[in-house]
Amino acid sequence: MNTAGINYISHNNFMWKGFKLTKTAEKQMIILINKNPEVKGLCLSIKKSGCAGFKYIMNLTKNPSSEDLKFSFKNVTLFVPVQAMPFIDGTEIDYIYDGLNQNFKFQNPKAQHSCGCGESFSIE
Repeated sequence: MNTAGINYISHNNFMWKGFKLTKTAEKQMIILINKNPEVKGLCLSIKKSGCAGFKYIMNLTKNPSSEDLKFSFKNVTLFVPVQAMPFIDGTEIDYIYDGLNQNFKFQNPKAQHSCGCGESFSIE
């Protein structure tokens, strides 16, 4: 029996849901971006970390990778490495104030477990 195998699938060919930003998240992102005119936007990614498996990483970026997917909102551009998309596609990003603490909060529909402190998540 002769079969053909698939050696590579491009993530760029997928139809991604993208991301949702709350008004408070967008406002905070604008504040961060406007502090440096060289910044092109924010890069959202993940890395293996924490007790649940993955941790969100968000950094200002001056030179996004040409491989990154670009999501444009009214006043904000979000760059995401294609390798992270299967794990975080469809995530809503919020910015919350909790007493003296302020931080971005991620509502990821793909996350099935998260640690008690909310710093990491897992996908099964």
